[in-house]
Amino acid sequence: MSQPAPARSAKQRKQDTLDRFERDVDAWVATAGADGGEPHMMPLSFLWHEGALYVSTRATNPLARNLVATGKVQLGIGPTRDVVHVVGTSEVLRDDEISTEFGDAFARRTGFDPRAADGPYRYFRITPVRIQAWREANELAGRDLMRDGHWLVAD
Repeated sequence: MSQPAPARSAKQRKQDTLDRFERDVDAWVATAGADGGEPHMMPLSFLWHEGALYVSTRATNPLARNLVATGKVQLGIGPTRDVVHVVGTSEVLRDDEISTEFGDAFARRTGFDPRAADGPYRYFRITPVRIQAWREANELAGRDLMRDGHWLVAD
């Protein structure tokens, strides 16, 4: 068994997390139904824009219904040995919030344009409330980078 790389500093972990938000395209998105309903998880592509993650999915699927009902969401981004875990709140974007520029940016970034898909599709803004990042057990102790929507690490 090989030795893990030394633990990264919190500042480096934050930068690596922001880089992952800019570089990665896909996340595992998990929700649960209202009143203890069934959990649901599916992969979705995302756009990181102005401090929030944006996803889009068919309005009728369980994940979308859960996001509308509870506004609670968790995302896993990256491989299991270099994961970013995001706990957030979600809100549905109104049609008038989806400008041509935003829709084009989402389509460019994700390779998928919900505006052209058989729909209806909804866009969701996910605002991070808690962010954790770790690679190996030696980074578990310092994995919290954001709590209550505030970065714990200065720029």
